[in-house]
Amino acid sequence: MQQPPRWKMAVLIWIAIYPTLTFLLFLIGDYINQISFLPFRTLLLTLIIVPLMVFVLLPMLSKLLRRWLHG
Repeated sequence: MQQPPRWKMAVLIWIAIYPTLTFLLFLIGDYINQISFLPFRTLLLTLIIVPLMVFVLLPMLSKLLRRWLHG
């Protein structure tokens, strides 16, 4: 199967990341903000978001939007 255009993949990734990051900050933002060291805050967020993207959200969205991706 042919790869979708890069711009469509960029939109798909944004559709996955934006709501996930917003929801995560809503849930644990107060706790994360108590950590004063910015690189550690970023590390914690990415430790949650990257596996969620790779193993759950991107495969699910790719399947749901496959007609649009490959159309």
